[in-house]
Amino acid sequence: MARIDSPAPGAPQHAGAGGSRQGRGPERFLAARAAVVADDGLSAAQRRRSLSDLADRWLAGLLGPAPGAALVAVGGYGRRELLPGSDLDVLLLHDGESEARVLADPVFYPVWDAGIALDHAVRTLGEARDVAATDLKAVLGLLDARHVAGDAQLTARLREDVLGDWRRRAARRLPELAALVRERAERCGELAHLLEPDLVEAYGGLRDTLALRAVAATWLADRPHGRALDEARDWLLVVRDALHRGSGRRHDRLVLEEQGDVAARLGLLDADALLRRVAEAGRAIAYASDVTWRDVERAVKARARGARRPPRRPLADGVVAQEGEAVLALDADPSGDAVLPLRAAAAAAQHALVLSPHTLDRLAAECPSLPVPWPDSARDALVSLLGAGRPALPVWEALDAVGLVVRWLPDWERVRHRPQRTPVHRHTVDRHLVETAVRAAGLARQVARPDLLLLAALFHDLGKGWPGDHSEVGAVIARGLAERLGLRGPDVDVVERLVRHHLLLPEMATRRDLEDPATVATVVDVVGGADELELLATLTEADATAAGPVAWTPFRAALVRELVARARSVVTGTPPPEPAGLDPWQRTLAEVGELAVLVDAPDLHGACRVTVVAPDRPGLLAAVAGVLTLHKLDVKGADLETVGPTAVQVWRTVSLFGPPPEDRALREDVRRAVDGRLDVAARLAARTAAYPRPAVPVPPPRVDVLPGASASATVLQVRAHDEPGLLHRVASAIAACSVAVSSAAVETLGAEAVDVLYLVADGGPLDEDATAAVLAAVEAALVPAA
Repeated sequence: MARIDSPAPGAPQHAGAGGSRQGRGPERFLAARAAVVADDGLSAAQRRRSLSDLADRWLAGLLGPAPGAALVAVGGYGRRELLPGSDLDVLLLHDGESEARVLADPVFYPVWDAGIALDHAVRTLGEARDVAATDLKAVLGLLDARHVAGDAQLTARLREDVLGDWRRRAARRLPELAALVRERAERCGELAHLLEPDLVEAYGGLRDTLALRAVAATWLADRPHGRALDEARDWLLVVRDALHRGSGRRHDRLVLEEQGDVAARLGLLDADALLRRVAEAGRAIAYASDVTWRDVERAVKARARGARRPPRRPLADGVVAQEGEAVLALDADPSGDAVLPLRAAAAAAQHALVLSPHTLDRLAAECPSLPVPWPDSARDALVSLLGAGRPALPVWEALDAVGLVVRWLPDWERVRHRPQRTPVHRHTVDRHLVETAVRAAGLARQVARPDLLLLAALFHDLGKGWPGDHSEVGAVIARGLAERLGLRGPDVDVVERLVRHHLLLPEMATRRDLEDPATVATVVDVVGGADELELLATLTEADATAAGPVAWTPFRAALVRELVARARSVVTGTPPPEPAGLDPWQRTLAEVGELAVLVDAPDLHGACRVTVVAPDRPGLLAAVAGVLTLHKLDVKGADLETVGPTAVQVWRTVSLFGPPPEDRALREDVRRAVDGRLDVAARLAARTAAYPRPAVPVPPPRVDVLPGASASATVLQVRAHDEPGLLHRVASAIAACSVAVSSAAVETLGAEAVDVLYLVADGGPLDEDATAAVLAAVEAALVPAA
């Protein structure tokens, strides 16, 4: 096998055997290509064909007369689907009698000279078949082989031989392809539920449509046919075309900052409208893929076992298992059984099966609507479905695809495919709700009423489909749905409160002083007792873990659990847990009263604790915060305590680059900063000037006083885009007002900083004038430098 490698950057151009051939220069091709890309009068499909035709004519001219050789387009180029950022995927096929380099140089070097990405190979027919026999990527590209120039009979033989080999080996190759599809889905996620989806690689993307074509080519199994799948594929190609044209570079991930431009280019209302349509396409392709790969598995097993069919086994009334799917029993009557869809779904999920497409179509078309309120059996089936955990996901997706979920829960329509533009979420609203229910199912044994936990998990963010505070709006929706599902009065009240307050625990735990009685009182006032507290705590964990790793770090989890323990002691009348306070060695250092800085070894998550002990003085917090930033430590939290005249600061940090700094280096810089020998502000300003600004506009910072949050201090909340030195600027502004920070809760969520500071003057809360002065100073400190 011969393969011609790309020249190294900066290498001299190679004239090759065809250096004098007319049309070798890329200038005319590049100019024509640029004109096609810029032509807004062309549709995306016309542009793909035009770019392919241009490439055909140019490459055919470069090859010229070449007996015994053929230039073959493969992959996307073979399908005539070239985009502005696409590679040219070509195979130079030859009969083995010509020298490979003599054939290849006149074709490949002009392409390299033009700066066009080239995926290329030079092979004989036998070599191409050998590669296809072992390389799935290669064979998938060759299945789309198309003749461009040279010996057309050679290309025809390639297509015939590769397709024949693919069909003969289908029973072995298709399971290999299925494994690759599963691995890619795990790695890239699902197109329909991602906020920044990869249009090609995510499950339900363009790569999966090619896998479906490959399955159909084997004749072992087929893919679903119809307009929905074809339209979904066409739409993703349209979006990909707009993305390539707008970005000016080749990439297929629809990142947040480019979604608005792509939406405008396609004439859509906004980025949310774009993501919704992309999600709908992804869901259609993913569903077709699910069905197809189940058919493949059955076909492979059937070929292995011969003509014998596995027996049916009953799952529930009217539902049986057959060849990996839940199907209707022969005597089932969907037209007279409104609960049958939920019963079938629950049975399928509980046995880690899926509902067959035919069964789904019958259930959606023939079953009557559920009465309102629902009978107990319907509600029990819904809870059983959600309680199945992870196996419930594909079942729910299928129910949603045929319209049954919206029929049961009308408010679901407003959150289907709805994106969430927050730093903590990784999924659309609808998928996040189901993911939360899945996580709640794994925690259900922690609560006395798992049914209420699962329903609250499914409902908790439904308010995001409406204007206003989604917790308040969602509580109203949840109450209506709880009544619709037939819950009794007290249970309706619990579900409503859980949804209304589902953010309470993480907000209080991370933004309030846990030792302040007002913090615990706020929680106790909204829960109806110990059982409801446990429900709220478990819902909080399920919600946060479903959102993503940013929302449920070990630190956040520990704070929430401590708050719940304190609240539990109040509602049950048991003594509250003793506050952790300082470690004995920290208290010993405080009694000595000298400057000390100690850095713990990082934990498994890369976090490390930094303890700073120093004589208390105005500006100490700002100085230490600035020094930590200069040493590239990202502050995640801080606990402050005063022992006599000595301040003890315990910082939770993550090193941005490499291992954390040594104790001695930090101690010396803290000493210099406190003594005025290190101008922290100037050093941070220089670093900020060199730091890249956000690529997209960010909301303006916000500074609020939180009334009633503490009886012993004035509580200030600062929310701003995170950047180096932010806490230093805030703390410096506070110190300049002769105000002390008695406690702080510092948190970073993605790119959003949320800092809550407890401020005191003369040992108590600030008066009105001092509060106004601090607000003005902090707001001024947050204004970015020009």
